Amino acid sequence: MTLNEVNTVNELIEVMRIMAEKIDVSESDGLAVSFIVKDREPANFYVAVNKNGNKGIDIQPYYYNDRDCEITMKMDNLIRLLDGKLDAVAAFTLGKLKIAGDLGKALEFSELIRK
Repeated sequence: MTLNEVNTVNELIEVMRIMAEKIDVSESDGLAVSFIVKDREPANFYVAVNKNGNKGIDIQPYYYNDRDCEITMKMDNLIRLLDGKLDAVAAFTLGKLKIAGDLGKALEFSELIRK
């Protein structure tokens, strides 16, 4: 399944897990981002990058309280962001993406997904 074929948040999580396997996070200090999807199928999920130079990204289908930041957006915009068709800064500026918490960690996350 590809991002273009995603219809549900659970499908999106599965595609993101496959994408995450290809990302090198060895230089990351770690981060945890909680997502709130506000349209089609309102849902929460989180993405955590393991700390201490360990490779690994954990994506789980529930809300995560111990997060660095929280990103709220519509599913279509999130898919476009992950697919590289929507720039994170532009999305934030246009109000397509809302961030609560550490903006620096949100930018770090956007750099990771560009890879």
